[in-house]
Amino acid sequence: MKKHLLLGFTLFFSFFLSAQQAQTVTEDLSIVPLSKNTFLHVGMLQTQSFGRVDCNGLVYIKNGEAVVIDTPPDTAQSTALLQWIEKIFPCTKVKAVIVTHFHDDCLAGLPVFHRRGIPSYANNLSITLAASRGVTVPQRGFQEQWELNVGGEKISSRFFREAHTKDNIVNWIPSEKILFGGCQVKAMGSGKGNLADANVLAWSHTTRAIKTAYPDAAIVVPGHGKVGDRSLLDFTISLFESGKNEAATLIFSGKDCETGWAVLRFAGQCILL
Repeated sequence: MKKHLLLGFTLFFSFFLSAQQAQTVTEDLSIVPLSKNTFLHVGMLQTQSFGRVDCNGLVYIKNGEAVVIDTPPDTAQSTALLQWIEKIFPCTKVKAVIVTHFHDDCLAGLPVFHRRGIPSYANNLSITLAASRGVTVPQRGFQEQWELNVGGEKISSRFFREAHTKDNIVNWIPSEKILFGGCQVKAMGSGKGNLADANVLAWSHTTRAIKTAYPDAAIVVPGHGKVGDRSLLDFTISLFESGKNEAATLIFSGKDCETGWAVLRFAGQCILL
C-alpha cells in the first residue's frame, strides 16, 4: 500500500505543479486544478442548439475521501473521470456525487457512479424532474440545504430560488473558498444560454441571494466557460436584469391591461419567493 500511496503522491504533485492549463484525460474530458484539493472537470456535450459545449463540474479530495459535483455529460466521460481519480489518488474513496440540476450535463453519468456503489444526492425537485424525463435519477434527496463531510471538511449544497431551472442548487466549499454556481452562474461575457427550463424573471434576484450568502467566495465556478471570482455573480445579475426589464415592457404592451397586471403579479411572486 505504501508503494501505491507514494506513486499516487508522485503522480499528483507532478500533475499539480505542471498544470496551469487543462490536462487532457480523453478527447472529451480535461482536468484543471483550482487548488491543492479541488479540481475542475470539463466534459463535452454535443447539443442541437449550441453545438459542442463544455460542461464544468468539480472534484474535491481531502484526507482519502472525495466528492464529485455533477457528473460529466455522458457515461464514457464519467468512467474516465473515476479512473483518473483512482490513478492520481489511489486508495481514495469517492463518498458521493452531487447533482446540481436535472439536465444531462449534470447527471447523464449517474449509471457509472451507481454501478460503483457511489451514492448520488440532489434537490428533491431534481429527482422528480429527472424521473419525468425517464433518465437515471439521483438516489437521495434533500429539501433546501444539505451538508456532507469530506475528509473532515464541510461541503454545503443549497437551493435558493429558480434561475436556470426550477431545481438548481449551488455548492460551497468553505475551506477552499470555492463556490460552484453551476448553470445558474454565467461565465464572463457569455450569453444567456439554454433557457428552455429557466425563470428569467427570477434569475437576477436568485443570484443576488447567492452573492449575499457567500461573501467570502474567492473562486466562482460557472456551469460552462471560464472560472472566475465574485464578478461572475455581478455579471449574471446584470445579464438577467436586462431580461427582466424586457419582460416587464412586453407585459405592459399588451392590449388587455387586466391580463397584463395578472402576469406581472405572478412574475413578482416568482421573483420574491
